[in-house]
Amino acid sequence: MASFTLHGIPVSRGIAIGRAHKLAPAALDVKHYLVAEEHLEAEVTRLRQALAQVHKELQTLWNELPKDAPTELGAFIDVHALILSDPMISEAPLDIIRARHYNAEWALLTQIDELSAQFDEIEDPYLRERKADIQQVAERVLKVLMGTEQILPAAAGGDDEFQAQMIIVAHDISPADMLQFRDRSFIGFVTDVGGQNSHTAIVARSLDIPAAVGMSGASTLIEQDDWLIIDGDAGVVIANPSALVLEQYRERQGAAARARKKLNKLKKTPAITKDGTEITLLANIELPDDCPAAMEAGANGVGLFRSEFLFMGRNSRIPSEDEQFEQYKKAVVAMKGRPVTIRTLDIGADKPLDQSEHTALNPALGLRAIRYCLAEPQIFLTQLRAILRASAFGKVKILIPMLAHAFEIDQSLAMIAQAKAELREAKVKFDDTVPVGAMIEIPAAALSLPMFVKRMDFLSIGTNDLIQYTLAIDRVDYEVAHLYNPLHPAVLQLISMTIAAGHKAGIDVAVCGEMAGDVKLTRLLLGMGLREFSMHPAQLLSVKQEILNSDLARIVPQTRKIMRSMEPAAIADAVEQLQLM
Repeated sequence: MASFTLHGIPVSRGIAIGRAHKLAPAALDVKHYLVAEEHLEAEVTRLRQALAQVHKELQTLWNELPKDAPTELGAFIDVHALILSDPMISEAPLDIIRARHYNAEWALLTQIDELSAQFDEIEDPYLRERKADIQQVAERVLKVLMGTEQILPAAAGGDDEFQAQMIIVAHDISPADMLQFRDRSFIGFVTDVGGQNSHTAIVARSLDIPAAVGMSGASTLIEQDDWLIIDGDAGVVIANPSALVLEQYRERQGAAARARKKLNKLKKTPAITKDGTEITLLANIELPDDCPAAMEAGANGVGLFRSEFLFMGRNSRIPSEDEQFEQYKKAVVAMKGRPVTIRTLDIGADKPLDQSEHTALNPALGLRAIRYCLAEPQIFLTQLRAILRASAFGKVKILIPMLAHAFEIDQSLAMIAQAKAELREAKVKFDDTVPVGAMIEIPAAALSLPMFVKRMDFLSIGTNDLIQYTLAIDRVDYEVAHLYNPLHPAVLQLISMTIAAGHKAGIDVAVCGEMAGDVKLTRLLLGMGLREFSMHPAQLLSVKQEILNSDLARIVPQTRKIMRSMEPAAIADAVEQLQLM
């Protein structure tokens, strides 16, 4: 196979080497894993048994048809039985298992997708619609398979060699779909679309696997099972690399592994600059299950719990107060006394709820985050009560996203007061002194800080959206991703102003956006006066190392010069010089 290189947008650092596994959006709900050679025939048997069971179910249905049942019902069962017996269903998936090492579900779905594509090409409307019959038969078999995974215990984990090779290739993967991969052994992913700071990219970084997005045409050009190299640092994907290139990248992988091992020695080292300034390092999490990684990395707490991920991918059902409470409590208990900052529901833009029927012309500027919560007070109150209940089990802080107006702040605080009153009336315990903070992620907020510091207990700068709104670009759109620049002078001015206003008012200010985890910007943020960084656990030790090697006495004067500059090239050069100080 010919080798070729694709260039896109780097999302998550590191190098991944493995085989391409192309996923269609419909395939994301089915488990995908590779089966070791010695278990292939057992997996073939599992699929054969599932096919036989569905045959038996159809026969039972036929036998139990009432005498007065419409003739069409019997014909319907006959058609499904014929489809099930066709070699394209009964034999072809077995060949896929043996040839590609796919698990039974994946092999069946792969064959069904190929057949469905063939039916789409048929001109006759009646025959074309028979695709639905094939898919219904497949669903029956999949249901049986999903209930018999224990037949092949090794399938869930598989052979280490195979599990270490899986790289997802897709047109796009939503944040909710990304969460499905958290417990699977994929080592990287490539998508056609997406931007550096889309929420899908953010989740990818939280998984700590190399990835590249904005690879226009990747899902078309890359073939199933192609060997791939993802260079996450450069945003490059090499398909079918030569032996020499493969060897070079394996050497880089080894060097990176040794560097990570060295970083692990810093886990228990306090984050203190050379001049003795203590820095707080917090973790960003999507789900409570991320807390062990945060603790393992030595985080001082959770600076951002993105609660919207508890709401996504739930088939139109919003989690109840008790369900939310259990998840928040789980995170609070897991952090063992360290503070947990829970951001209230932030949906919209590239994080829609499944049940949302509202389609905005521009979701990023529409009914999202606090605007949505204030428009849906019962949903907001339910979440606030759940968060407050969790505060009885540890340190909790409430963070309100996308605030821009004084009335939004006041209404949010009034809703929190109402939630407290309802809990008191129900005699439910909570911490009455839970701090409430504001996300500074809209330029209007950064330019009207006095009304924020007067009302709120702390501030947290969401640099992802702040950059997006300041520069008027969609951070999900790869076609304008090159315009996303955290070092734009306007962005730096807004961040600096926010940090200064917080210090003057005597309230804490953190950065919880992606800038906090970028080691190239650590010294710049320190020089601006930032003392709280919140990032993905995977980035924490690298940032800590940078802090330990920083001397504020040298950094601050250089940072002041940077803040006086309005020339992007000069700013970029000066930030590079900071790295050498």
